Amino acid sequence: MASATLLKSSFLPKKAEWGATRQAATPKPVTVSMVVRASAYADELVQTAKTIASPGRGILAMDESNATCGKRLDSIGLENTEANRQAYRTLLVTPPGLGQYISGAILFEETLYQSTVDGKKIVDILVEQGIVPGIKVDKGLVPLVGSNNESWCQGLDGLASREAAYYQQGARFAKWRTVVSIPNGPSELAVKEAAWGLARYAAISQDNGLVPIVEPEILLDGEHGIDRTFEVAQKVWAETFYYMAENNVMFEGILLKPSMVTPGAECKDRATPEQVADYTLKLLHRRIPPAVPGIMFLSGGQSEVEATQNLNAMNQGPNPWHVSFSYARALQNTCLKTWGGRPENVKAAQDALLLRAKANSLAQLGKYTSDGEAAEAQEGMFVKNYSY
Repeated sequence: MASATLLKSSFLPKKAEWGATRQAATPKPVTVSMVVRASAYADELVQTAKTIASPGRGILAMDESNATCGKRLDSIGLENTEANRQAYRTLLVTPPGLGQYISGAILFEETLYQSTVDGKKIVDILVEQGIVPGIKVDKGLVPLVGSNNESWCQGLDGLASREAAYYQQGARFAKWRTVVSIPNGPSELAVKEAAWGLARYAAISQDNGLVPIVEPEILLDGEHGIDRTFEVAQKVWAETFYYMAENNVMFEGILLKPSMVTPGAECKDRATPEQVADYTLKLLHRRIPPAVPGIMFLSGGQSEVEATQNLNAMNQGPNPWHVSFSYARALQNTCLKTWGGRPENVKAAQDALLLRAKANSLAQLGKYTSDGEAAEAQEGMFVKNYSY
């Protein structure tokens, strides 16, 4: 708890003094008590956020739900079984040297408690690599009644107790994804619901020792241009940070996971990496406090190369934040296809993952070039109404 004394001047006389001659007296100070919440984990939260936002590193998002993971496995002809999910997740966390490029890994709940095929806890493997384990804590999107066919993210009920258990299991940061759809409005109701939910989640997470990754995703769906994306993102980010302040969230102990400012996926006017960087950085400077340690962009259906090029363009000059990546498909796509579910392909698949991780590490440092990139890595991965 802390208190502060605010000096408040009264510019109008009391009603009883309306007819009186104004006295040349100094207004008396008014003492107002203010409550400032400080989490018992404050120092640890700041250190965790700084570790994740370390130079040349970003986040591997491998928090797909079992259903979504099943879709990935189905794409290579594998059945969605726990054994197959375990084999794929083992492949993702065990490449030697992964920690050189990856500072954090977002896990699904099953993975947080899972062991590798060799019987070693996945959390322990990550820690040995110098990678901070994280956990997806939202319960997914459901229809938002009263909106324009929009959604809201559920999962606040019981969140504190779940996160306390996740912390005991070794997680040190959390992720909550909510979305805003431009073709469906977005309605003011949907924007406020997204911002308030993210703020409550962030406050609860910090109270339980987990750095909250705040993810207000502006979906790529639509034919709108880049200016419309910029306009909507300004509103969403403003609301989100307003409500986080209202909930006493410590900005030094969060990470932001936003969309890049791009045209809609079906827009005919495409943007260059330089244009994406210009719009996105302008938005960051207008809306994001410098106290936030890291901006970990999602790829949102961009191709592997496109996501890396755009990140690289944003790091051509100094930024007050660590501007980096938190990619799922843009790190995993070629890796998954290379593996194909065959044990003899594990090494080649891990090499593909390391190649993409290194490319994005270079992009975080502003040193990436696309020379030699395979055609497959340039294929778009946009999925309409994508869900985890």
